Amino acid sequence: MTQLSPHRFSVAPMMDWTDRHCRVIHRLMSRHARLYSEMVTAQAVIHGNRERLIGFDPIEHPLALQLGGNDPKLLAQAARIGADHGYDEINLNCGCPSDRVQGGAFGACLMREPALVGECVAAMKAAVAIPVTVKCRIGVDDQDPEEALDALTASVRAVGVDALIVHARKAWLQGLSPKENREIPPLDYHRAYRLKASNPDLPVSLNGGIKAPAEWLPHLEHTDGVMIGREAYQNPEILLRVDPLLFGEDPPVPDAFALLEALEPHIAAHLERGGRLHAFTRHLVGLCPGRPGARQFRRHLAEHCVSAQATLTDLRAAAAHVSRHEAQAA
Repeated sequence: MTQLSPHRFSVAPMMDWTDRHCRVIHRLMSRHARLYSEMVTAQAVIHGNRERLIGFDPIEHPLALQLGGNDPKLLAQAARIGADHGYDEINLNCGCPSDRVQGGAFGACLMREPALVGECVAAMKAAVAIPVTVKCRIGVDDQDPEEALDALTASVRAVGVDALIVHARKAWLQGLSPKENREIPPLDYHRAYRLKASNPDLPVSLNGGIKAPAEWLPHLEHTDGVMIGREAYQNPEILLRVDPLLFGEDPPVPDAFALLEALEPHIAAHLERGGRLHAFTRHLVGLCPGRPGARQFRRHLAEHCVSAQATLTDLRAAAAHVSRHEAQAA
């Protein structure tokens, strides 16, 4: 039997979204999806509150830590901390186009510095025994995507990168906001396909604009994995399709209602530690699309589950608004 890539399906790192509470929700819907932290800068990992920044629940494995930075020594130190913390993979961000990363000359800016990216990956590989991967764009600004992506790939291949995750569109560092950079530059999946074809022994995953499960298998005919971002967050029930469709197994829970029941012990433990219900419920707004009562569910979350006093009783009351019948066809 052919061994499946550990990156066959993954949920993208998304700032302000894929925190530890979101990742627990996602893990309860798929045993096999590889999950990623939000991007954390190397300096923050080294000097900041590590439990707050990179802490996680053991249930989240397999789990990758995404680092931001451009200093090989600092990235190596942060990677070592991440590995010692228990992460399964260290990922270098070479694709984020935000003002913050531009100010620090990392993220998508590194597409212009393939030799430096190679140095960073080499330093991290020397520091840890777990896989080191890179998430990148196909280019930035006026770069030729053929030349830019090939140059980056050659540099990181030479130092033993374990996988490449390609967001199949350019990033425009001037003139577009981060949100616009996720939507306006045209997708070029075939560029990622060509990269895989010319590097058959390098695991290549595809990211960018991938939504419905019907799209996953066609992409997997050309690449080793698909990474889903906003769709997995805004319509999380699609994650219930991952294990059956891509791994031949039943999902851990059958539906959104069973998910909420499985989530209760995690929420209860969080509340006992002094946390707020909203830390979890803010990630549940996309549940139950199309079912009668879904609007009332969302309204109840917004009106009753955000206060410091909110409890599991409030979440159960929100769920009670929703019909347990299947969602209506769109």
